[in-house]
Amino acid sequence: MNSNKYYIVDDDAEDRDLLMEALYSIDSGSQCFTAKNGEEGLQKLAEDLIPLPDFIFLDLNMPRLNGKQFLIEIKKIKRFSHIPVVIYTTSSDPKDREETKQLGALYYITKPYGFDEICNALLSVFYLKKAAV
Repeated sequence: MNSNKYYIVDDDAEDRDLLMEALYSIDSGSQCFTAKNGEEGLQKLAEDLIPLPDFIFLDLNMPRLNGKQFLIEIKKIKRFSHIPVVIYTTSSDPKDREETKQLGALYYITKPYGFDEICNALLSVFYLKKAAV
């Protein structure tokens, strides 16, 4: 797999760390960058504090600016609108899934519990993205 840059926007430090570990396990040469809420996430992108990511992993339930608000804002900015956004959340609500799809998210993962499940979910996302190209 090619080395990619991943941006994880999630207010839960343990979830960020676990997702980074899974990404490094699948893509050992990858780079991961993080933000603890949507507001910080947008700021780091807008101010070029991180390199342009190949994928954004986005939690929905965060303080300051939630995932849906972040998604709306990022899709308005031409420079970022092409970046695939993967919703990575505890919500299994079909309304959230449908709404984020309409807002421009390409994938939706309900946070799995085990490390292997996370890796398998990520591999599915990357396989689907590759198949779509």
